[in-house]
Amino acid sequence: MCGIVGLFLKNEALQPQLGRHLSRMLTTMSARGPDSAGIAVYGGGSDDLIKLTLRASTGDADRDLGARLRTALRAPIEVLRRANHLVVTIPRACRASALAWLREHQPDLDLVGTGSHMEIYKEVGLPEQVADKFAVPAMHGTHGIGHTRMATESAVTTAGAHPFSTGEDQCLVHNGSLSNHNSVRRNLHREGIVFETENDSEVAAGYLTWRMREGDSLKQALTSSLDTLDGFFTFVVGTRDGFAVLRDPIACKPAVLAESDDYVAFGSEYRALSVLPGIEKARVFEPEPATVYVWERR
Repeated sequence: MCGIVGLFLKNEALQPQLGRHLSRMLTTMSARGPDSAGIAVYGGGSDDLIKLTLRASTGDADRDLGARLRTALRAPIEVLRRANHLVVTIPRACRASALAWLREHQPDLDLVGTGSHMEIYKEVGLPEQVADKFAVPAMHGTHGIGHTRMATESAVTTAGAHPFSTGEDQCLVHNGSLSNHNSVRRNLHREGIVFETENDSEVAAGYLTWRMREGDSLKQALTSSLDTLDGFFTFVVGTRDGFAVLRDPIACKPAVLAESDDYVAFGSEYRALSVLPGIEKARVFEPEPATVYVWERR
């Protein structure tokens, strides 16, 4: 099962409403995945800064983390606390030292994602509960993707929740199953890609990160995945500049796209799109199998 959504705003006037629309879209997909949910939101940021989205594995996040990091790194640090997640904004030059300090002094904090423009929030529970927990409806942004999971192949844990992020400002949500993810994982390990879980979707994210690190565009990386990743899948991928959609050659998983002058939206089912303003004026269509659809800002 699982339900995935994506929303790319063309109209800047809608950016203050991104979180509200994305949350409503994902909530309609609850029946497809009641176990856990997650959302990646892209918005304002600076290329000189990096956001580290961290999750406390037990209890609430440390309220004194910002002060301790500022002292350790001797650099300006900003910390945004949302329930058990922290978004720590640091100078780009401090990225390696900050991650090393966190590994040594805060092993209870899991790294959910990094990027200048991306924040990821995910947790066990229904989409509406997860969105409310992190105040997602109030978030501003340019685009975002979301996932609600039915854990058919592994335990119900936050670590197994989507989106998965293996590269800066890159994340992926997935509906389906990969049959050769273990062999692909071994190959990617040799290329320096690090995985935090055994989830096959994280392997797909890692593959795209590796291909783009090697020079592929997002479209080229996704096209290459059709030859490398075996199984049935629908991917929605977020990057700093936009998002992309790809279905496998058989396309057995449901998928619907809508495009208007204001936005591009994706949903596992049309009901996820039906909550959007002006949907009756949008062009609604089913994405073709083995075809990459990309919308990006340049």
